[in-house]
Order: sequence, then C-alpha cells, then structure tokens
Amino acid sequence: MPGAVKASRREPLTRERVFRAAIELADEEGLEGLTMRRLAERLSVEAMSIYHHVRGKDAVLSGALELVYADVTAEAAAEPAPPTEGWRPLLRQRILVARRILLRHPWAPRALETHGVMTRSLATWVDGNIAAMRSGGLSYDLIHHAMHTLGSRQWGFSQELILADSSDAKVDPEAAAAMAPWMPHVIEMLQDVVHDDPDSIIGWCDDQAEFEFALDVLLDGIEARR
Repeated sequence: MPGAVKASRREPLTRERVFRAAIELADEEGLEGLTMRRLAERLSVEAMSIYHHVRGKDAVLSGALELVYADVTAEAAAEPAPPTEGWRPLLRQRILVARRILLRHPWAPRALETHGVMTRSLATWVDGNIAAMRSGGLSYDLIHHAMHTLGSRQWGFSQELILADSSDAKVDPEAAAAMAPWMPHVIEMLQDVVHDDPDSIIGWCDDQAEFEFALDVLLDGIEARR
C-alpha cells in the first residue's frame, strides 16, 4: 500500500547473538543474574526460542567464554610487538591483554572454573602461550611445569579478581591496635610500607601492580630454569 510504513524486521536469533547477550547480562548482573528467563527477556524472545540454538545455561556459558577468549586472542594479535624481543616479554604481554579483557567480565573466572569446557578459542589461547615459550627455546618439560606455575595468571585472572573489592575498605584503629600484640611482623611491615608510601592505608593494595609483580617473579624464575 502506497505510503504505508514497513514493519521493522526483527533481528534473527543466532547462537552468537545469544552468547553476546549472555555476556552483557552477566557483566551487569553476575552469574546469578544470568538465567534463561532473563536472557530471553533481553533478547525479546520466548525462552524456548533460545533452546533451539543452545541446550541450556551450561551451553550458554561455554559459548560466552568462547567469545570472551576469541576477543582475548584477537586483541593480543592486534597489540604492537613488545619493545624487547624474547619469549618473556611476549608471554607477559599476552597475559596482560587477557587480564585487561577479563576485568571487563568479572564473572568469567568463576564460569571457567565451574562451567567452562575447553572451547576452540580457549585451546588456541593455551597453544599460543606454549608457542611463545617454545620460541624462546624452553623445553616442553619446562613449559609443562611453567603452565602449572603460572596457573590462572596465564588465563588473565588470579584469585584476587573474584574477591570483593577492597578499595573502599575502612580500618578501625582500635581494632587494629588490639590485634597488634598478635601480629608484630604485620604491623612492622605496614609501618615500613607507609614510610615508603605515606598515602597508603590498610587495603591500599593496587591489584594490577600486585598481579604484575607476581607475574614477573614467575617469569623470572622460569627464565632462570631455562
């Protein structure tokens, strides 16, 4: 009919669209907020429509993790080469790229631990880390030990990332003073840290700096073994 407005065509439902919506929902509401009902509402479809593409929440989480680590791999490949050559700067850069992306998706470490499977992008990520070490002449035996030693850091996260944020932590001076007799070394350490950094308070730790410090210690040790 002339002059009639055409009805807008709904974007077709695909597996990737389901997984991207799941990522967005989990980013906003955590794993607890990611339910098939809530996912269907976000996609403006009936829940049963999702089941035509995936078989449930575990499959949704595996697909979401696949896309997250596909993003990790793509961003790592797009990074400029490290300023110095060698396996260590390359692997360090790869791990820090992964961390940067995983910080956008704080639910991912827990999903990987409890629901994840070895998807293609995950396998590609692990293989790339091994390739980085092989490029530096590390034996497969040493690489095997290194993979265990690096643990969750090679995936871009560590336990600290899934703990509650301590940036707003408050210290009760009276409680701290009461505990002093039982932790003299802790008090001495804190006094030393405050001397070097007067702005510090208990709960001051820079999680990124601590992650990089531990990563560097591990990589230095692996290099020494090589």
